Amino acid sequence: MIAKPTGHYALKPDGLYLQFDRLFHAPIVDVWFSLTNPTAMQSWIGTYTGSPATGGVRFIMSAEPDAEWENVSILECTPPYRFTADAGSGDNAWRVFCHLVEGGGLTTLTLGQRLNRAADAPSIGPGWDYYLDRLSAARRGMALPEWDHYYPAFSEHYRSLNVPDAARR
Repeated sequence: MIAKPTGHYALKPDGLYLQFDRLFHAPIVDVWFSLTNPTAMQSWIGTYTGSPATGGVRFIMSAEPDAEWENVSILECTPPYRFTADAGSGDNAWRVFCHLVEGGGLTTLTLGQRLNRAADAPSIGPGWDYYLDRLSAARRGMALPEWDHYYPAFSEHYRSLNVPDAARR
């Protein structure tokens, strides 16, 4: 697999997001499982402890050498179509959403992370490209991609994205 940057800006009512799309040849419930089951998540991003039904879990990213457990608030969860969550606190807080749509035997995943400022995109974008490519590789039983192919190589793509005018205000 040849990695390439895929993120783009999306302006939503609650802010500017960096958004990514991936297409899977799988039923929506299968992709949902990969995104929400703590054991399945270990193969590509991390894991969590606790019960999502309570509205909160503790999450850790597995490919980050200095990762720490973070509190995650689940703001919305509509299986197998969407979830929105807030992770971390203070200056390190971040919001992420996942939306899934199935049609014609394919499932489209749209993932977005709200940005505190557009200048964060060159460091955040390569990370999501990396993790989503890890998800694709893990689901196919392929070797996981290497971080060095993503950062800093993809940073220029994210620096060159045009910020929507409404987000500049």
